[in-house]
This record gives sequence, structure tokens and C-alpha cells, in this order.
Amino acid sequence: MCEKNFEEGERREPSHSSTDEMKVDPGKPGSLTWQRKLNSEGNAPVQFKLNIREKFHLAPIGFRLWHYLREEKAKGRGAMIDPFVKRYISSSQGVPLGGIGKYWKNLWRRISALSTIPNSVRKRASFRKSIFCNNFEGFMKIDRRGDEARLSKITNPSFYYESSNVVFISRPNGEKYSTVLCPKSPEARKEHPASEIGSWDWNLNGNKSTYHALYPRAWTVYDGEPDPALKIVCRQISPIIPHNYKESSFPVAVFTFTLFNLGETAADITLLFTWANSVGGVSGLSGQHLNSRFMMKDGVKGVLLHHKTANGLPPLTYAIAAEETDGVHVSECPCFLTSGNSPGLTAKDMWNEIKEHGSFDHLKSAETSMPSELGSSVGAAVAASLTVPSGSECKVTFSLAWDCPEVNFTKEKTYYRRYTKFYGTHGDAAAKIAHDAILDHGHWESQIESWQKPVLEDKRFPEWYPITLFNELYYLNSGATVWTDGSPPVHSFTSIIERKFSLDRSGSDLKKTIGISHHNDTAVDILERMTSILEQVHTPVALNSAFGPSLLQQGEENIGQFLYLEGVEYFMWNTNDVHFYSSFALIMLFPKLELSIQRDFAASVMMHDPSKTKLLCNGKWVSRKVLGAVPHDLGNYDPWFEVNAYNLYNTDRWKDLNPKFVLQVYRDVVATGDISFAKAVWPSVYVALAYMDQFDKDGDGMIENEGFPDQTYDTWSVSGVSAYSGGLWVAALQAASALAREVGDKGSEDYFWFKFQKAKGVYQKLWNGSYFNYDDSGGSSSSSIQADQLAGQWYARACGLSPIVDEDKAKSALEKVYQYNVSKVGGGRRGAVNGMLPDGKVDMMTMQSREIWSGVTYAVAATMIHEGLVDMAFQTASGVYEAAWSQEGLGYSFQTPEGWNTDDEYRSLCYMRPLAIWAMQWAFSQPKLHHRETNREMNEDSLVLQHAGFSRVARFLKLPDEEASRSALQLIYDYTCKRMWL
Repeated sequence: MCEKNFEEGERREPSHSSTDEMKVDPGKPGSLTWQRKLNSEGNAPVQFKLNIREKFHLAPIGFRLWHYLREEKAKGRGAMIDPFVKRYISSSQGVPLGGIGKYWKNLWRRISALSTIPNSVRKRASFRKSIFCNNFEGFMKIDRRGDEARLSKITNPSFYYESSNVVFISRPNGEKYSTVLCPKSPEARKEHPASEIGSWDWNLNGNKSTYHALYPRAWTVYDGEPDPALKIVCRQISPIIPHNYKESSFPVAVFTFTLFNLGETAADITLLFTWANSVGGVSGLSGQHLNSRFMMKDGVKGVLLHHKTANGLPPLTYAIAAEETDGVHVSECPCFLTSGNSPGLTAKDMWNEIKEHGSFDHLKSAETSMPSELGSSVGAAVAASLTVPSGSECKVTFSLAWDCPEVNFTKEKTYYRRYTKFYGTHGDAAAKIAHDAILDHGHWESQIESWQKPVLEDKRFPEWYPITLFNELYYLNSGATVWTDGSPPVHSFTSIIERKFSLDRSGSDLKKTIGISHHNDTAVDILERMTSILEQVHTPVALNSAFGPSLLQQGEENIGQFLYLEGVEYFMWNTNDVHFYSSFALIMLFPKLELSIQRDFAASVMMHDPSKTKLLCNGKWVSRKVLGAVPHDLGNYDPWFEVNAYNLYNTDRWKDLNPKFVLQVYRDVVATGDISFAKAVWPSVYVALAYMDQFDKDGDGMIENEGFPDQTYDTWSVSGVSAYSGGLWVAALQAASALAREVGDKGSEDYFWFKFQKAKGVYQKLWNGSYFNYDDSGGSSSSSIQADQLAGQWYARACGLSPIVDEDKAKSALEKVYQYNVSKVGGGRRGAVNGMLPDGKVDMMTMQSREIWSGVTYAVAATMIHEGLVDMAFQTASGVYEAAWSQEGLGYSFQTPEGWNTDDEYRSLCYMRPLAIWAMQWAFSQPKLHHRETNREMNEDSLVLQHAGFSRVARFLKLPDEEASRSALQLIYDYTCKRMWL
């Protein structure tokens, strides 16, 4: 599609278009974007190192962890963390591809030194490097005979392992240009010999090409590269659309190339998109992969790459496609050899073919390739050829889709992804998804623009803030997200192989369950009988798992279940103490997903799992999860069914998990007004609070920490009443009172208000005149200035509740944090260090006290906004931008870590908590809620009755007295540590 003089011409309307939609030019980058030159090196991230004291202190845990990892590996399972694995680290990251929920087991990991994220799930565009198996290539023909050169483009989806862009250009005056559209590193030349992809033209310098990122879109602008008279803009877009629960689940991305011919002659141009039939690592060499052409209506043509997976993993099919329009011709190379010695068209042959002819029309190849051989890898290519007249602009659109409908955490259970609600579960939808995306991406972009534009134009915000706000959402892709259709898992027969059964009964609803629409089919009949038996044998899911959909009321929509990992190094789903911070992104953008997560946690509160797990802190065996305790996470190996993958400490004794659950539930009710949700989870909220009563040792209404790291700071011990856990407890009691009012439980409303007032009074004992002490134990960290000391106050404000501390005290504490934790570290340009001593020195007590946590810094900034300290908030949060996102920063863009220390060494790249930047946005736009009247009289007789009932529930939930868990050797070791350093 070409337009003369770059003016807006007629365009085919997308299928969902409306007359009032905002028109967006894909050839024009956003007004505010994160930017890098393609040849930019960036600063390489530096991983943290334990100091001598920390090594000595953590040595026993390290030994137990090593032994635990060996045990789990022998069982064929992964552990929640493996610090002994070395990971490839790069500062070259970009906007990831696709909608939400595309995690695929064994794909989501970093691989060889030339990739960023190699899988169909986390296809992330890296602004500089790509692995050359998959390329979006643009060929620009420069002469009439079809000499082309190839440009590898870094703006595209592929900055990944999977794709590459190439451009060939030729002009009537004999000028020719060709290159892959990204600079090639010396390491890449060694990795890919001349007989393979290394034989292609890698002529791009990158100094005139700029990558622009504003999630979920990115633009790469080639301004005079490779042809000085041609400007190329590639816009990638994925369907991440707030409050959209259909397209936002689609595994697809679209790439629109806008070609501006500034020269005096016409230019013949060929753009090439290549893709490897691989899921990363050595998977492409495993054999039996095959490719086939496809043609859809509306001029969409492309290639399907059918990947045969190993080890019982579900199959996967890719689709690469382009739209053929008037003036744009599309041709395909269904298969070429990217490595190995198998017969057939090689990568070099494919390159020479497109370079000579400008298309694949002369290529003689079968519609479907032969399966690849063991030890050889194959790829496919789609070419779009066109002529761009002088002074004109033309557009070419490609898409990439992948279809892997099944999710298998274990061999016994199969879940189906959310998008299968719209495309079926057969695994044959990749072409249709790619087709629909090409037709509808303009509609997506209009909605995305309408969402982002008001924030980008808000004059209250410094320029870095909206850019970082949107780009931190990268984790909705890169966090290995899973979004199911909400149905219970389909069990395999291996789960009942020891049971006696017969197939002499038939199921009634299998066609609906597994998406089979055929009639009178023997296979369908047999499968129905199998499913019926499985349904009879297995205990109802709601009784033995954290299956939140069971709490849906009649008529409520089942939006599915959502999972995301704590981080790329911490393999735990929906870590509750961290989600507490990151959940603001979901409640603001995808509130139904947030409610789904809280239903799962509400169901988990009522679970009791007496199976034993071994703690890494002391080697003691404890129950996996007890009734009333909110789990740390929803599991790893078998999520929802086997919760609490975390086993460093016994999280049944953590003091922050239950209050955080209560606070999140109430905030979600405030945000959505969903009273049905409130009523469904209210019993779990009540039980969660009753469970915590056992940790009020002296009956004063306040819970006490127990002398170990029993909260999210899990290397930083805390004893007695603490600013962090104590504040969360106070706020949770008030939230429970307000929630009881919403569900009509008057007795509980008054009772929890009474408990709130009592605990609030005790909490004030931590006030020292300028801030709240870390705890009241009198230990070496008791007077530490904790950045996160007002977490309870933050959530109370965020929920529209009464403050838990006086306004002047809150401001004083925040000013103290700013003056010490922020301003005294890195010149105030690194964020808020977790712990600072009153003498102005960083608290070196533990690894975490000396760290700066990006998500906590954002949360502290949100607290400042709630207290009216807006300038201070932006100055505090800008430290995260400076460290993670700025050109001069530490190389963390699109992989923001949990934190970094005062030596600029990171821990845990690509982490969940930094989504807490959306708590700042919430603070600017939170819903209004009326406050409870504090002078309202309460019936004392009612309070007595409520207390009696609450106490009976609490006694039922009380844990047995904890036995001495430390051996004599451990006691001697701990005493030595204390004498040496404490």
C-alpha cells in the first residue's frame, strides 16, 4: 500500500473499526519512548557477590540447597531456585512479543550467548542483538537485475533468537543495498559459518538507526541505513489492551514496515521475514520438524512451522505471514536448512535466490517440506516485494503467531490456554491467528493509543515517568505468564493406572471440554468414556486445590486462571508477598485477572496439606501448608494443587502473608465494586485473620515477629513488634472491618474495628520522634531506618481507609527515608536502600538490608504521593529509572531486577515486584471510598460474642508449639557468627 507525498490515503478498515476510533500512523514513533541506537553497547549488568560475613552465615543453607537440588533433579523436578546455574546476561533487551499467558515449559529460559529470550513464550525484541535462526529481513533491491542486499532489523520481534529482518533495495540508476536489519557482532560471525546464516549480508552499522520502545509497541527507525535516500520504520505491536480479555490473550505480534522513499528515483524493495523451526537450545536439531505453505483470504499468505516437541511436551506450531495488497507481492520459501548436513536448500541458497530474483516465485519447492533430520535445523521465509515511487510512502505488514494450546506442569494434568476459547484446542489455529492479527492490529493500536495518550500528555509527570510506567509492563509477557481457560485440568490415565475401572460409561460433555466438533466419531466416543471415568475417580478439584473458579457465583464469568513467576531465577507462581506490590498493575489494567488470583488465594486459605517439605534454613520437616495460612506462592511443579514451592523458611509462620491477602482483597473490592467477589472470599478473609491471632503472644492486639526473617525480607531477621509486619496487621484489621460492612456482617465489622483501634495504639510504641523503628527488640537493627516502614500506611491510603498513623508522623518518617535511604546512596540517583542506620551508614546486617529494591522504591514513592509529597516521590522513584532504564544506567532495561546493592551489583534480573510503579499511578487516580465514622458506638455484648466466636476459630487454627529446630552443631555455628560479627 503506497501513498504519494506521505499524505494520508484510503485504508482498509479493520474488522472491529468504528467511526470514532483514534487513527494511528504506525510509521510515526510515539511522542515519548525509551530509545537506543542499534549499535549502542550499553553497560553490562554486574551480578551481586556475597561478602565474607554473608558467605559464612549462609553456608549451611547453601549446602542444604545443593543437596535439595540433587534430590529434586533425581525426581525429574525443578527447585524454586538454583543459584548454581550460570545465566547469559546481556543489556540488549527490548519489548517482548505476544499477548498475556504464553508460558511454555522448557522454553522460558535464556540460552546461548547470542540470544535474549529464546522461546515462543517470551519472544522479546532485543534492540541490538538477535540470534540468526529467525530473522525479519528486509531486502532492498538496488538494481533492475534484482541484486539485493539484506538488512537485519533490530526493531522487530526478532531480536530474539527466533527471527530476523532483511531488506534488499535497488534503484534504476544501479544503486544497490542489502543487509540484515541489525548489526552483527564478531561473536556471531564465529557462531554462524559462511555456509549458513553467516553467509548473508550483515552490512548494517546501526549508528543511524534507533530503537524506540513504549510497551506493548516498539519502533525501529532506519534513517538512511542502508540506503541514504530511504527511511524505514518498523512498528511492532502486541495485543496488550487494558480490560480486554480476548485479544490480550492471543499469542501473536504484528510488524508494519513503513518505507519513505526520499530519493529522486523509484526503489524496488524486498523485505524478508525468516523464522527457525525451534523452541530454543538444541530443540531445532531433534528432527521430525516440518514446514508448509498456507494461504488465507484477504491476501494473507505465509508458512506454518510445525515443531515436534520431545519428552512428552505439547506440540507447537508457528505461523509467519504477510499481507498481499495492490503493489505488494508476497512469496514464500517454506523450508531451508539453517544448520547440519541434510540435503536440500541451504540458508545460503535461499539468500542467493531472493537476492537474484527479488522473490521466491522461481523457487521450486513442495507445499509441505519433508520432516527435518536429526542433527539438522530448518527455517522458513516470507518475502514481500514492492516498488516505492519517488516521494512516496508504502506500508508492508507481517505477523508472527504461535499455537500451543496445552499447558502441562505435570504429566498427569493438562490445562488449556485462554485463547483456545476463541480458536479451539486442536493446535491448528496459528494461520488463523496470524491472519486475524494482520486485519485487526489497527484496532488494537487505536485502543492502546487511547489508553496511553492521556498519561503521556499529563503535565504533572516528569518525562521519564510515563515511559517507565508503560515499559515496566514488559513483565506481563516476560514473567512466564500462564492464562488458562479456567476449566479444571484434564487428567491423564497415568494418574489412575493402579485403580480398577471400566470404560462402559460415556461422558456427556467431552466435545465441549476438548474442543472436538466432529459427530459420530469412534475416537470421540472413546475419549468421552475416558473423561467420564477420570471425572468419577478424581476428588472434586475444589476440595483439594487452590481452584479459585469454584468461588464464582452463578452467572459470573469465568475469565480463567492466571499465573506469573516471581522472577526468572525464582520459580514460584504468584508469590503473594511480592504480588502485594505488583498487583496494582493488574487491578488497574486487568482487574478480572487480579480477582482471579485472589480467588485462588482465598481457596488456598481453606486448604490443608499435611505432606511434608524440608526447610533449607534448618533441615526440619514441616507441613506444606496448614489450614488458615495464606501460602507464600501457588506452587511450582504442580500449581494450585501443590502450593508453597518456597522452602527456605516455614511460611506458615510468616507475619506478612495473611495481612497482605486481606489488604489486597479489600483494595480489589474498592476498585471493582464487586460485592459478589467480596462475599465469596469473605470466609477466607475471616479465617486468615483468625489464624494470625496465635502470633499475638501477649494479647495486646498486636502480632509479634519471632526472631527469624518471617516476612518478605527473608534474610533480614525481625523480632517483636515491627514497623513492617505490624503496620500491615493494623491496616488489615481496618480493611477487614470495612469489608465486613460491604458484605453485611455487622458483628464482624464492629469487632475488627475494635481490634484495629487496639492494635493501632500498640503500633505507636515504635515511634522514636522522627520515624518508626524497625522493631522493638533492642537488637542491632532495631533502630534501622527501613525504607518500607510505612507499608501498612501505604495500603490504608490506597484503599481509601483511615491512616494508621498521624499525618505528621507519616510525613516525618518519609522525609527521614528520603534524607537517609535515598539521598545518602549514589547521590540520590539509585533509589531507596532498604536499611539505613541513624548515623547515616547503610545497614550492613544482611544482604537485603544493604540492597535497593526497585519495587519497594516505587512503593515508597507511592506512599509519598498519598501523603502529598509528590516532588519527593518522583525524585525517589527516579533513582530506579537512573539505575535500570537510563542510557548511563546499569543495563537493566526490560529486565528490571529485584534490586541492586550500593556497589551497583544486581540480584535477580527480570523480577515481578517492579510492577509496583503502577502503585504510583494508582495514587494519582484511586477510587473514592467513604470513611468509617470513628465515634460510632459499638454494642459491648455483641463484641463479647464476636470475640468468643473469633477466639474459638483461632484456637482451632493454632499451630502446635514449635519444637527446638536447631541442632547442637547449628547452635554452635550461630553463636560463632554472632560473636564474630554481631
